[in-house]
Amino acid sequence: MNNYKLLIQYDGTNYSGWQIQSNAVSVQQKIVDAIEVILKEKVNLIGSGRTDTGVHALGQVGNFRTESELDLYRFRFSLNSILPNDISILKMEKVDESFHARFDAKNRSYIYLFCDHKSPFYNSYSYYFPSFSKLDTDYLNEISKKLLGLHDFTSYSRKNTEIEDKTCEVNEIIWHRGKTISTFYISANRFMHGMVRTIIGTILFVAENKLGENYLLEVLKEKNREAADESVPAKGLFLFKVRY
Repeated sequence: MNNYKLLIQYDGTNYSGWQIQSNAVSVQQKIVDAIEVILKEKVNLIGSGRTDTGVHALGQVGNFRTESELDLYRFRFSLNSILPNDISILKMEKVDESFHARFDAKNRSYIYLFCDHKSPFYNSYSYYFPSFSKLDTDYLNEISKKLLGLHDFTSYSRKNTEIEDKTCEVNEIIWHRGKTISTFYISANRFMHGMVRTIIGTILFVAENKLGENYLLEVLKEKNREAADESVPAKGLFLFKVRY
C-alpha cells in the first residue's frame, strides 16, 4: 500500500472546519472528493488535527493510502486544478506506509493576527482590535508564561464530553507587535477545540483589566469553560506548522 503525505493550505472562511460533517461543508470533504475523482476509488484522508469553523491553515498536514503508484507532480497538479481556489496542496510526497498525520505529530503551532486599524484588505484574516496598541507586549509575554508546561485546559476549551483528557503541554507563547499587523504565536503537543482562541481572549482580558498574572492559573484550576473569557474571532487564526 502506498502512503502519500500532503502539505495543505486553506482559507477556512467558507468551511465548517477541517473535519468531515454530515450537514456542513468541510475542507477534508473537499479534498477527499477531489482525490476520489482522480483515483476513482474511496480514500481515507487523515489530518494532523481539526481546525474549527472559519479557522485557516498555512501548514495543515494530511495523508492517504492507495494501491496506486502516483506521479507526484501530475497528481498534485490535477488535485489543485479540481480543488476550489481557497484550498491548495503545496507539497506532496510518498512516505512510509506506517506514517499517520495525526498520531505521529509531535508539535503543532498556531498564529493569530491582529490589525491596528480597520482595513478592507486585512479584514478577512485578522482581528481589528484597536485596544491592542495600548497593551504592553512585554507584559503579555510575561503573564503568558503561566500557561507554559503541562496543564489541564478544560477551562480554555469548548465543552466536549467525548474527550475526557484535556491535558496539553504548551511549549511556547510569543506576542509580537508589528507596524500594522501584530501576532500571537503558540505551540503545544496538542490542542483542544476552541483552546487557542479562548487563551488569547482571556490573556487580553487580563491585560486590559490589569488582573495580574495569577488570574490565568486560577482559570486553569476552575476546570470550567465559564471561568475563562470570550474567544477572539476565528478569522484571525491560522494553523501554522505541524512538526514530526
